Amino acid sequence: MEFSNCGLGESDMFRCGAAEVDVTPDLGIRIFGDIGRPRPAEVIADPLYAKAMVLESAGKRLCFVSLDIGTMTEHWTNKIRTRAKKEYGLDPESVLIHCSQTHSAPSMGHIVCREGSPLLRPEDEWICSDERYSPFAVDRIIESIGRAIKALEPAKIGAASEIDPRVAFNRRFVMRDGTVKCNPHGKDRLNILHAEGPADPEVGVVAIQSEDALTSLMLHHTCHPTHGYPTRVISADWPGTWSDAMKAQHGGAIVPLVVNGCCGNVLHANWADAHFINDQKRMGTYLAESASMALSRIQYRDSITLDAVSRKIKLPYRAIKPEELASAQKLLREHPTPKPRKDDPSCVEWDWVYAVSIVDFAETQQRSSTRDYEIQVLRLGDTGLVGLDGEPFVEAQLEIKRLSPVRHTYVAHNSNGFGGYLPTKHAFKGGGYETRTANWSMFVPEALDIVTAETVKLLKEVFAK
Repeated sequence: MEFSNCGLGESDMFRCGAAEVDVTPDLGIRIFGDIGRPRPAEVIADPLYAKAMVLESAGKRLCFVSLDIGTMTEHWTNKIRTRAKKEYGLDPESVLIHCSQTHSAPSMGHIVCREGSPLLRPEDEWICSDERYSPFAVDRIIESIGRAIKALEPAKIGAASEIDPRVAFNRRFVMRDGTVKCNPHGKDRLNILHAEGPADPEVGVVAIQSEDALTSLMLHHTCHPTHGYPTRVISADWPGTWSDAMKAQHGGAIVPLVVNGCCGNVLHANWADAHFINDQKRMGTYLAESASMALSRIQYRDSITLDAVSRKIKLPYRAIKPEELASAQKLLREHPTPKPRKDDPSCVEWDWVYAVSIVDFAETQQRSSTRDYEIQVLRLGDTGLVGLDGEPFVEAQLEIKRLSPVRHTYVAHNSNGFGGYLPTKHAFKGGGYETRTANWSMFVPEALDIVTAETVKLLKEVFAK
């Protein structure tokens, strides 16, 4: 399936509007980002926001939404796009919805198993999500889009990047015995041989200026936001501290929208460095320094081409090993209700949660051998904004940037749905959490290469017009 807004003129006046609306949950709402651990919100460290930017030229409008939440399934993406079409006339393919994936916020939709799955009792659905939050969030997301449209005004746009290697690192390491560990710390640190893969040090900035004053920003960097894990504290994590730092530097009226890249294997902690300071505010400060350096080099334009293309590809599911499925089914027969952890009975054993997910995934595969995976490209003049589903490994992003037809190409992972991890083929040889089969790691090992190639192809098509 493919949609496109074509025939845009370079001479028409460019307009832009941005707005933010508070989406902080009530205390007691479950926090995303763990397996089988109850995390009802007990403290609000900083607010969460839905931030929308609407861009217009030649009568065409694009909308980018950045959310301080964990993740969002396609079900809720479709609800938002449908309402944006009905209430504001925005074409669904022109609306990109991106979740920063802070692990100190709720999610929207089930990722462990299908909603209403018979494998879980109603009282156990906290393992998947907290659906009390989703309708509340949808209303405020739609409100943020409406406010951004009302804020539309003549503007100029420009983009630039800086390199900052201080705050994001590959979290998977090859150990001396040849195994691969995710987040090795403590005594494991001394057995690190080398990082399995790279990180992306780019700090990208798309700036919107009106009457020589900054009004809004797109801020791109790539890193898992997990500073608050596994506490019961609500926080926007480093995307929030970065946004706050930019407001402090350039005026509180600006609206900064963070674009978190393909961080499936990238974290803010450098496990190889015994002296590394893992601090959320420090990270936000560093990113603000780098973003301001990029801002100083931006050249603005008041007339640009806008375009939006969304393409869904059939991404093959990974086969479940028969012995793995049989083991999961056996565990659920013996423990039809959540199996508590021995060291902490308030938590559920990981293997039990995985068993639910594997059995549910097997039922999904009986209906289809593939999943519709959305790739979206927004063209903002000479800048490309790419939306990818789920958590691709950073290697894909680096290859997309290398082969992109435009210098400024920024990828937003966790966009328009949640397809789980997309590791590299090489990562499957090492194993680890991200490659273990479940509803949050479901595709064939070649999936990342397929997505990368299709994304590059789509970028070239969009910028060839």
